[in-house]
Amino acid sequence: MAAQSLREKFIQDFLTDRRWHFITDGLKTTLIVTVLALLIGIMIGIVVGIIRCAHDQQKGDLRGAGGIILRVLNLVCRAYVTVIRGTPALVQLLIMYFVILVSSRSKVFVAVLTFGINSGAYVAEVFRGGIMSIDKGQMEAGRSVGLTYVQTMTNIILPQAFKACLPALVNEFIALLKETSICGYIGLNELTRGGDIIRGTTFDAMLPLFAVALIYLAMVMIITYFMGILERRLRRSDIR
Repeated sequence: MAAQSLREKFIQDFLTDRRWHFITDGLKTTLIVTVLALLIGIMIGIVVGIIRCAHDQQKGDLRGAGGIILRVLNLVCRAYVTVIRGTPALVQLLIMYFVILVSSRSKVFVAVLTFGINSGAYVAEVFRGGIMSIDKGQMEAGRSVGLTYVQTMTNIILPQAFKACLPALVNEFIALLKETSICGYIGLNELTRGGDIIRGTTFDAMLPLFAVALIYLAMVMIITYFMGILERRLRRSDIR
């Protein structure tokens, strides 16, 4: 009887009126928001991380107009990181949707921009830690052979820092993936809201919400698996 009841619930929750589309469509939206937001976050994070590291590494040599500009940029970056990390992502999403981008017609755009800016603050600290972990002699060696600060950072420091930052970046990707579940607060039909729509229609919470949880778990396991492969390849390249 229990098996028959479970089968009936499955048919009612997912097959009747093709309600499984709420899950698949929500999954597609979740992946789009996560990937685009992560790309924005990485770009912001690299820029902010480099500015903060450049300020810290050259603090005693900041003179002239360039020094003033770097100090101002560092203050802006510090304020950005402090504000974003100090306020909940949900509040940021609501402010972006109901205040800043109130005229926007695309909820996906609002979500991507919000989570991209939010992720950028965390990625910036990840990259800053990775850059600062590289021996100072690497920068000195690059400058001694005639490379500029930007060239040394791009060609020598950042590739090494990226390897050091990779596990933390993957953790940020996983956290961002799960954090997109709050998009339902602005009416965006992502994965979690898709399951909740089915729950609200059939008045059965178990199967839709368990299905959503299993999909999130499967995605995290897939990301972790490929992360392990990439780490092993990077270790082999270091040995060679």
